[in-house]
Amino acid sequence: MALELGPVVLFFVAYGRMKDQTFMIGGTEYGGFIVVTACFIPLLLISTGILWKLTGHLSRMQIVTAVLVIVFGGMSVWFNDERFFKMKPTFIYLFFGGALGVGLLQGRSYMQYVMEEALALKHEGWMILTRRMMMFFFTLAILNEIMWRFFSTDAWVTFKTFGLTGAIFVFFMTQSSLFAKYMIEPEES
Repeated sequence: MALELGPVVLFFVAYGRMKDQTFMIGGTEYGGFIVVTACFIPLLLISTGILWKLTGHLSRMQIVTAVLVIVFGGMSVWFNDERFFKMKPTFIYLFFGGALGVGLLQGRSYMQYVMEEALALKHEGWMILTRRMMMFFFTLAILNEIMWRFFSTDAWVTFKTFGLTGAIFVFFMTQSSLFAKYMIEPEES
């Protein structure tokens, strides 16, 4: 958990300390947000690499997130424009919501494919959870767009660090009745 949340928390702390500073690098002036973003990219990759080394595998979600951080973070640094990095969560949530939607159209639960080892649910439970998760991802994409377009960068960073993480936690907590109803009980020997 520290390897997954650590880089995000460090981004928040570094942003808080460097947000009002400007840095001259290679003849170009960069704001604190861009410099913190440039540092976040290798930090996330190192963290992901350590996680892979310790566990021997990475989830598709971790891989897609790392790729999008590289692409959107890199574009923010390259073009010296923080908007690209602020759009990254929107694309992540649209991608995951869209992928879940494609699976549902095929009568499959990609949530089951990803989480089956951690959670044993009946097929109907997986389908309900997948529909809810798809809608939840689309809602998070819309919320991210509202936050970065209409609120300050400070508000967006706080929302990204704590709001989105908290929303995911609350979402899964509210699914407890679904888990209880559709849980597959291990057979007693």
